[in-house]
Amino acid sequence: MTMWIWGGALALYLLFRLWYDGLRRPLTKPEIDAFFAEVHAKYGGGNDPAVLRKFLEEDDGKEFVMLNLVRIEPGMVTDPDTGAQVPGRTMMRRYSDPFVKALLAKGGHPGMVGRKVGPYVDAWNVEGDPGWSIFGLMRYRSRRDMLAMVRNPLFAKVHPYKLLGIPTTFSFPTQRELSVYMGPRMWVALVLALAAALLQLAVG
Repeated sequence: MTMWIWGGALALYLLFRLWYDGLRRPLTKPEIDAFFAEVHAKYGGGNDPAVLRKFLEEDDGKEFVMLNLVRIEPGMVTDPDTGAQVPGRTMMRRYSDPFVKALLAKGGHPGMVGRKVGPYVDAWNVEGDPGWSIFGLMRYRSRRDMLAMVRNPLFAKVHPYKLLGIPTTFSFPTQRELSVYMGPRMWVALVLALAAALLQLAVG
């Protein structure tokens, strides 16, 4: 029985890692070209497409964390569906809630989200604080997954809410070098090990 319990826990953990880590297949040039032809023209806004293309062409297939600085619209905006006046934060949540759900479905997740509690206290050679409201660290399983999310019809549906609720944003991708926080790879392993140990005690 012990072998089955711990073997089952190991199998569940391996399945979790397969989902959480993915297959780590770097993007190919035809895939990148197709993305720009099909999608980027719709949502690129004022961003330099060459910057995004370089990031995609350097894909290593591994996870990354997007650092997001966000200024939430402090006033009222016009709801594009009803024409009613609603708070900008409502539009932001109408975009961010389904976005996070889609991110979770692909093995991504928020790493940390926090609100700003003061002005810049250390800054030079940068633009003035536009009034940031929150910051977020969003873990993506891969750059391939990021493109898949943008291609998702849900993105087209909620994108207008983003523009209304988030008039200013600043984002760039990072890869972790040091962290004192325990990530899902570790805590899922610990939870499964604890469950297996408790089950072994219960049936033993």
